[in-house]
Amino acid sequence: MFETTKTTLLALLVAAAPLAAAAQTTEETPATDTPAEAPAAEAPAVEELRIGQPYIREEFNDWSLRCLKAEEGTDPCQLYQLLMDDDGNAVAEVSTFPLPAGGEAAAGATFVVPLETLLTQNLRVTIDSNEPKVYPFTFCNQAGCVARVGFTAQEVNQLKRGSNAVVRMVPAAAPDQEVVLDMSLSGFTAGFDSVDQQ
Repeated sequence: MFETTKTTLLALLVAAAPLAAAAQTTEETPATDTPAEAPAAEAPAVEELRIGQPYIREEFNDWSLRCLKAEEGTDPCQLYQLLMDDDGNAVAEVSTFPLPAGGEAAAGATFVVPLETLLTQNLRVTIDSNEPKVYPFTFCNQAGCVARVGFTAQEVNQLKRGSNAVVRMVPAAAPDQEVVLDMSLSGFTAGFDSVDQQ
């Protein structure tokens, strides 16, 4: 009941946060009689993408650098991770990106969770053994609910130095329980710094 598909989550991101969460959906190709040594079909070159079409530019362990094809100039990119439960179901996702220097927040992030979330309990994010941070949900649409987060420079450093973060939410149907998701920090530093260099 609390599960959602990757396609649904990605569709939400397109509607809710076009840059932060532009979807990249892939469909599995049915098995054929093609010999095993035949090369797999390659993704289209960036030059062949439509304006506004998302693509993965680079992988950083458990994070992906996801970009949107721009009409001109540099394609905007954000660091992305799909959050899975213990059974391997896609439950939530996060996109993050650096913010201009001088502000209170050094990075922005967008978390997307299922509609069956109890919004009054907010979203909780714990980095390693640090104190959990609580973030309110901003809005929902038919596909899910969004929390927009600002990470301070200290929190960005914790993410870079850390090994794991935990994302917690409460299901509306079971307000006495929690859904706990691991957010791996493997590859975060290199991935985040690559966004910073865009």
